[in-house]
Amino acid sequence: MPTVAITGAGSGLGRALALKYAKNGYKIFLLGRTDTKLHIVQHEIIRAGGDAEVILCDVQEKASVSIAFQQIGKLDVVINNAGVGIFGPVEDYTIGDIEHTLNTNIKGAILTVQSALPLIKARNGRILTIISTAGLRGKINESIYCASKFALKGFTESLQKEWENEPISITAVYMGGMNTPFWDNSEHVKDASGLKGPEPVAEQIFQEDDGRKEIYVDK
Repeated sequence: MPTVAITGAGSGLGRALALKYAKNGYKIFLLGRTDTKLHIVQHEIIRAGGDAEVILCDVQEKASVSIAFQQIGKLDVVINNAGVGIFGPVEDYTIGDIEHTLNTNIKGAILTVQSALPLIKARNGRILTIISTAGLRGKINESIYCASKFALKGFTESLQKEWENEPISITAVYMGGMNTPFWDNSEHVKDASGLKGPEPVAEQIFQEDDGRKEIYVDK
């Protein structure tokens, strides 16, 4: 049975990806900070006949990420999905806002790749980095979020060059905003109900997860 580890797997796109890969015969390692949310997703997968394990992990902390991947025996795919967004005019960001965004979105992705890499190399596996269109162009009141996603784009593209002659791959995934709990504590998007749900996004990512360099999700 192939295996996939997904960070930020407790809700939104992470949950949708977990359900999609499980439905297609993958064992899922659900990584995240919130035990209750992860176990709800685990129960959904098991109830549908799939296999999933919950691993508590804060991607901002090196020790937490390292310990998480030590609990995984073999791994074919890693999906770097954990992310946060804090929005508003640049002058309003606190040092806490800046650190939380950068530590989660870019430092967390780097730590995840470092810890997962020995497992991925052992299986000639794949890494997918969920970047979003915020990594392609600047947006109003998203300066820090876009900065983190531009950094993630550069990190991913650099690894593609670094691993050109390796039997492993890393894919950059770009999509727009979705109707997920990502927006629950934000006024940046007043009504997310008009946005695409995470399920069709997860469907396209799964269908195109073949080691290609980029996946652009249809609007």
